[in-house]
Amino acid sequence: MSIFPKDVLKGVLFVAAFSVAAILISKIGIIKSIGFSPLVIGIVLGIIYANSLHHKAPASLQPGITFSAKKILRFAIVMYGFRITFQEVANVGLDGLLVSLTMLSTTMIIGSFAGMKLFKMDRDTSVLTAAGASVCGAAAVLATEPVLKADEYKTAVAVSMVVLFGTTSMFLYPAMYEGFIKNAAGFLHMDPRVFGIYVGGTIHEVAQVVAVPASIPHASEAMAHTAVIVKMTRVILIAPMLIVLGLILAFANKEKGEGKIKLVIPWFALYFLIVIGINSLFKAYIASEIVTIINTIDTFLLTMAMTALGMGTIFSKFKGIGASSFYTALTMFAWLVIGGFVITKAICT
Repeated sequence: MSIFPKDVLKGVLFVAAFSVAAILISKIGIIKSIGFSPLVIGIVLGIIYANSLHHKAPASLQPGITFSAKKILRFAIVMYGFRITFQEVANVGLDGLLVSLTMLSTTMIIGSFAGMKLFKMDRDTSVLTAAGASVCGAAAVLATEPVLKADEYKTAVAVSMVVLFGTTSMFLYPAMYEGFIKNAAGFLHMDPRVFGIYVGGTIHEVAQVVAVPASIPHASEAMAHTAVIVKMTRVILIAPMLIVLGLILAFANKEKGEGKIKLVIPWFALYFLIVIGINSLFKAYIASEIVTIINTIDTFLLTMAMTALGMGTIFSKFKGIGASSFYTALTMFAWLVIGGFVITKAICT
């Protein structure tokens, strides 16, 4: 018996075929060196399809595309927990956790405020864009979308901003470190470990965080390891962030007179924490090959979800957004680079 409802299998297989293509493209030399993950390539392929062949495709594909963007997405986010352990977070120390928590909360607040109040963007696009910059890029946008019940094109807008400014970070941070941070004196100087905390606490995507130390000549192992663990600490914090967001939405609905408070509980975020706990307790007993297989499958499922979201992104729906999303993302990027530097120095010294 199929694990998918009968009416969605065809569309799921269609999305899977695009996802295979995205993974293969991500392994091409120049694409791999830039750091574009299959998730990002998947949404690009999906968007190309949505705006070229979508109107010619049979309607029977749509249920499977929607299933991939909703159900498969939640399962993939939960399985992401096998990449993290609480022990790894503890090893980085309190300063890494404080930087992660401070940058997540301030960026989320600044991004949401800037989007809605300064640049007059709708709530969902503002919050999704803020989530992508605050936590872990495209994966955070994906995790936040079900809580907001946002339209697919708004998710694509947020992801596109993650790609733009996250990619910019990959080139900017090594230039900053080599240009003045490494050899500076006083406040501007960061040792490799502190710079690793700065990178992990402020750059959007996990792949982009990995790429920065790799782009710095003779970067120490401490820098690379610290950057990744601090970044994964931000990933863990997505669960409490989504719960808080659900509470805020519930009380906002109450204030608008929409009846009693209806709490939106992102159960998949709680399951995500449970999986991290399981991984933390039993990682030593699970063969690394099995974990690698799980993570490979999870990457494929996340790519499917991104591809499906791209397939629901039709450019005609973008009317009215204009440059607001860009200015919102730029505001957060400036805060992450400048404010993140100041906060990291203040906490780590």
